[in-house]
This record gives sequence, C-alpha cells and structure tokens, in this order.
Amino acid sequence: MDKEKTLIYFGAHPDDETFGMGSTLAQYIIAGVKVYYVCSTRGEAGTVDPEFMQGYNSIGDLRSAEMKCAAQALGLTGVIYLGYRDSGMQGSEDNKNPASLAMAPVDEVAGLMVKIVRELKPDVVITHDAGGGYGHPDHIATHNAVVKAFYAANDQKQYPGAGPVYQPAKLYFGVRSLGFMKVMVRLMPLFGQNPRRAGRNKDIDMTKMFNQNYPINAVIRLKKKAIQIRDKAAACHASQGGGRPRQGPLRVFRMIEKIRGQRDYFMRDYPPPNGKRQEKDLFEGIK
Repeated sequence: MDKEKTLIYFGAHPDDETFGMGSTLAQYIIAGVKVYYVCSTRGEAGTVDPEFMQGYNSIGDLRSAEMKCAAQALGLTGVIYLGYRDSGMQGSEDNKNPASLAMAPVDEVAGLMVKIVRELKPDVVITHDAGGGYGHPDHIATHNAVVKAFYAANDQKQYPGAGPVYQPAKLYFGVRSLGFMKVMVRLMPLFGQNPRRAGRNKDIDMTKMFNQNYPINAVIRLKKKAIQIRDKAAACHASQGGGRPRQGPLRVFRMIEKIRGQRDYFMRDYPPPNGKRQEKDLFEGIK
C-alpha cells in the first residue's frame, strides 16, 4: 500500500491554522491527507473582550477551546502544543516573560520540532515566512525554529535523542502576493481603516509587508467546499474576530478574494526552486 500523505503546519497561535491558510489545509484534508497543526503557544497574550471569558479561567484556556473547535471543523488529524507562552506584539511586556517563545533558545524549540517531525514523518512542512507576516515575534521565532528543525531532522548528529532520522520532502512558507497586499492597503482607507494601525489593538502596520517581496513558488486555487470549511473553523475563533468578516481588514481581504478568486500562496524553501514555474499542488513530485 502507498504511504498515506502527511502534512504538518507549524504555527504560532490558535487561529493561525485557520486565518492564515485554513482553506488550503481543508482542501488537502478533503483529499485524504493527514494534516497536523503544531502550535507554539496558546495565545495567552491575545486581546479578548470580557464577554468571551465566561466559563474560562484564562485567555489560554479560552483560545485552546476555540482551537479544539476549529480543529474539528477543519478535520485536523491532531493538534500538538509546544508549551511556550504567547510573546505578544513586538515591544510589549509579554516579550520579556521568561516562559515566552520569544525568550526561548531556537535550539530548544527546534529540538521539540525535530522529535515531532521524526515521529509523524510528514511529506510536506509549512510555516510562517521569515518576516512573520506582519512582524509578530512568535511568527518569526516559529519560522526560525522550523527551518533549523527541518534541516536537522535527517542529521543523526543533531538531536540524537529525538528518534530515528527522517527527511521531509518539501518545506514551504505561507506568503502573501505583494500586488494583492498593495491593492488591499489602498482600499482600506475607503472603508475607514488605517492600514498603519490595523488589528484589534491598532498595533499592526500592514505597510511593512511591502518590504517582504517573497517569491511565489506555489499557488493553491481554493475550492468552494474548502473555503466554507475554513469559514466554519474561523467562526470557532470568535474571541479573535472569527466569523465577523465584515469588520476590519478582513472585510477588504474577503472582498478582493471574491473578485479575483480565492488562492493561497507559498514560497518553497526545500527543495530549492529551479526556475519560475509555479506549482499547483504542494505534493507535486512526491512519490
């Protein structure tokens, strides 16, 4: 029998698996791929309105429950937490918390990831881009650790106690089309939104994404069923604005998507791209 296809997405917080590339994950799950989400933190530093805290002792408990709901909606094979604390946005006091991901040595985080890779044996690994999308410290820390772990997983000299070596076939970073982001930023003021002060806490400068012109090596055209599943999962993350696409930058994002067709974009780090041809399937070429 052929080996069942496996994909691991390494993300920083509960909701990254849905808001980031939930449709792509759902599309592969529909196709029979085993998809795992490895989450670095429980989102403890996220902003939550008091109404959502009823019945929960902490923000981490709430967001973990939302994550469980989203995982079921997407059909994830499993969710694994690395156990670090949310570091908050750049420059916040949460960055200094000794339990935060931002304070953790990259070798330590990578070691946990290597063990997971060697145990689950994924064909494809996906994580955040090098700039962390909008610069979130946890996204950047997760990216750095995943890159180290990916290339160490097949080296028996590195992390010898993490199990037998294994080499995943591909490593991708989720990215945004630069042209898409420029159109979005230009449209936001028309809807009364400041692209330099986006997000729930107005602490995200979306124009910084213009400095991140990553190559696009794969484009996944999203099917209606996968998008519907993503939207159902997004509604689980109610404390973070999921299920309310008519508010904030997400409103503009969804509007543009409907006009041009919904797609997810990826940069391939391994194997190194040869030429400018864009893949239509992240499992392309894997036997």
